[in-house]
Order: sequence, then C-alpha cells, then structure tokens
Amino acid sequence: MTSRMLVAGVGNIFLGDDGFGVEVARRLATEDLPEWVRVADYGISGMHLAYDLANGYETTILIDATSRGDDPGTVYVIELDHSQPPGAAAGSPAGRSQLFDAHGMQPDVMFGVLDMLGADAGKVLLVGCEPASVDYGIGLSPPVTAAVGEAVRVVKDLIAVAGAESAGQPSASESQHNASASQRPVSDGPR
Repeated sequence: MTSRMLVAGVGNIFLGDDGFGVEVARRLATEDLPEWVRVADYGISGMHLAYDLANGYETTILIDATSRGDDPGTVYVIELDHSQPPGAAAGSPAGRSQLFDAHGMQPDVMFGVLDMLGADAGKVLLVGCEPASVDYGIGLSPPVTAAVGEAVRVVKDLIAVAGAESAGQPSASESQHNASASQRPVSDGPR
C-alpha cells in the first residue's frame, strides 16, 4: 500500500447546501481511485468518523459546506490545525463542550475525540464549498451543484499529489495544492 487516505463526505442532506460533502463523496465513489484511498459518506455521523480516524490514516480529506464569506459555489482547500483545543473554534460558547454531540462535525470536536482516544488524525485537509443556503430542504442550490464537479476534480488532484509524494515523485499539481497559506479558494465558483 502506497499510502492510507480517507476521503470523508460530511453534512446533512436535509439542510440544503449542507449536503455538499455527501454529494461529492457519492460521485467520488464511482471514480476509479487508487486502492489505498477509502471514500465514505459520513453524513452527520461525527462519532463514526472520529472512531474511523482513530484507526490511523496518513491523510484525511473532509468534504463539507464551508462558510468563509465568499460567493456561493467557491471551493476551498484548507489544511486543518490539530493544535486547537475542543471548543476553541470561532463561535463556540466559552465553557461549553460539544465533545459528545454525536452529530457534531466541527473539526475541533473531532480532534478532541481523537485526543481522548489517544489517536492522531495525521494530515487533515478540508475541501469546502461556500453554501448559498443551509435552510431546511433537500437539494443543493444551483451554484453549489455546479461546484460539485470542481470539488471532485480537486479531491482527485489531492489524491494524485499524495500518491506522487509517497512514491517520491514530484507532481505537476503539487505546487498548486501546497500553498503556503493554510486556506485559499480553489475557484471563484459560478458567477
């Protein structure tokens, strides 16, 4: 095995664009990917994801709706920071732990569970998409639907980079995805 990678689609399909990660994972599951890549739809099963991560992966790619303030449909690649303690994420009420919210997919909560289990998440990347709406309803908005294909391409590029790095070979897209900033938009999405 060249590497171990988990590609995890997360989100709630009953909250509009929050189902983005689930849809991208569904499409990736039909792609011809290396045998060392596992694609899974976790939906809102945060605890299941944390326990699977505890089994150990060199790299994990989370796919989720990610509100960063750009135009709906903007796709991001963000390397997540493991060093923040649970509850330290922006907007988390002080003194209130969300560690045992079985549906919580917040990265700080997931990393907190991994810490409790004595496990290391390895390198964790987030391929996120700016949502238009996360109100009740099934189905992605038009700009987020249009971004699904871009996210599939980005994830496949990240897999290719990981495979090349494991084999000790440089890849053409390596410099594109190894930006010095911890977050950057991949595309401006549909306008």
